[in-house]
Amino acid sequence: MKYLACKKTSFFPLPVASLFWALSLLTALTLLCPHTLRTEEISRQEREQTYKNLEIFSNILSIVQENYVEEIDTDKAMEGAINGLLQSLDPHSTYLTSQNFKDLQDETQGSFTGIGIEITLRDGKLTVVSPIEGTPAFKAGLKANDTIVKIEDQWTKDMSTVEAVKQLRGPKGSKITFSIWRKGWDDFKEITLIRDVIPVQSVHSLFLEKGIAYTRISNFQKHTTEDYRKALQELQKKDAIAGIILDLRNNPGGLLDQAVSITDVFVDDGLIVYTKGRREDQNMVFKAHEEKSYTSAPLVVLVNEGSASASEIVAGAIQDQQRGLILGTQTFGKGSVQTIVPLQDGAGLRMTTARYFTPAGRSIQVKGITPDIEVPYIPYEPTAEEEEEENDNSIREADLRNHFLNPGTSGKMEPNKESEPQSSQDPSAPLKEQKTLTSPPQESTEDSEEGIAARVKHDNQVQMALNILKGVSLFSASTQSPQQQ
Repeated sequence: MKYLACKKTSFFPLPVASLFWALSLLTALTLLCPHTLRTEEISRQEREQTYKNLEIFSNILSIVQENYVEEIDTDKAMEGAINGLLQSLDPHSTYLTSQNFKDLQDETQGSFTGIGIEITLRDGKLTVVSPIEGTPAFKAGLKANDTIVKIEDQWTKDMSTVEAVKQLRGPKGSKITFSIWRKGWDDFKEITLIRDVIPVQSVHSLFLEKGIAYTRISNFQKHTTEDYRKALQELQKKDAIAGIILDLRNNPGGLLDQAVSITDVFVDDGLIVYTKGRREDQNMVFKAHEEKSYTSAPLVVLVNEGSASASEIVAGAIQDQQRGLILGTQTFGKGSVQTIVPLQDGAGLRMTTARYFTPAGRSIQVKGITPDIEVPYIPYEPTAEEEEEENDNSIREADLRNHFLNPGTSGKMEPNKESEPQSSQDPSAPLKEQKTLTSPPQESTEDSEEGIAARVKHDNQVQMALNILKGVSLFSASTQSPQQQ
């Protein structure tokens, strides 16, 4: 079994192969098969009631097949029954076909195609948990808590998350149009995005100033901790690390074990997280190991409303252990763990099996993590001089279509590519009209150090964290004795 601590409802169950298989699955789910999910004995009464309910279901299906106004697709009807069963439990429990199961495994290793968005159902509304950094959704300016009201020509009311994801995903290069609504807007906005391969790199790092390391984890994948340790080691080769900023904003979660091992990088003793479920073997305790690698460097963790699940495990442990400061805004509030149960023919069941708790015994379900220092993100407003420098609208010869080249070149006319009409609409245009964007700046999504530095240069939350760490460094230096210095 693989345990997930992520806010991902990203798989649409395809029609099941047969009525027999569907009923078998329903029976397995209802009885909680002792070979996989349950150790205690199911009473005779429970079994009798279960089979009675299944008989009622079978009779209803038979009546519908024979008497419904149109001939029905049995596989589709069974698909709806399975979806209804799982959706009645919680938003995160999902049936995975063999292909969906493979997609899940690919996704946790950082490889899938789409627009790069995590979604869930909140109060019956299709809600964005977080855009994934560097993806079409991120570039378009989508943010946590945006409501998707329409996908193509279909309204999302009563649409399941897996059905929505099926429509949002598609081949690389294909277009998808959907409409979103954001608190404070008078009306929803229509956006057109071009699907792309979602980037596999989840870790980015650089020095902001001497000794102050900025590190970002965009989601928790299979190799995240390994990549994160390597990133810190590479920084150490350049300079001694005097302080670390860990940016978990808009990180929707991922693998539980990676959240634990990332926390272990900074904590060398004590509890990190524990889980509680109905079964004894779902009650797990995760503790830190003494390594003393980065356990003394001053630490600031950045979070926001898009930080969910695994991100909240890390932030909660750092906060309870008083290992560092949590800075930003209230997190998403998803405090449950999903277990992947393999089924027949490579299919799987993703089901909520436990709640997790921070070292101090806090459940962050719905509540989220409250930062030690609450700092709302403030969008940067460039000065008139900066705007003029960046958007120089003066027209030159080189700007004219079919201008002549300099005599030093071939002498032939060259079409001005920048003046040509764009083949597709700028996907961020609908959002740029709004002055209420509050997600971290997204004017640059390059993975290079230059691109990251440009993005955080005017990020007030990052700059606040930087100033805190600089202050700690100065204070430490001032309190050292002459011999220590």
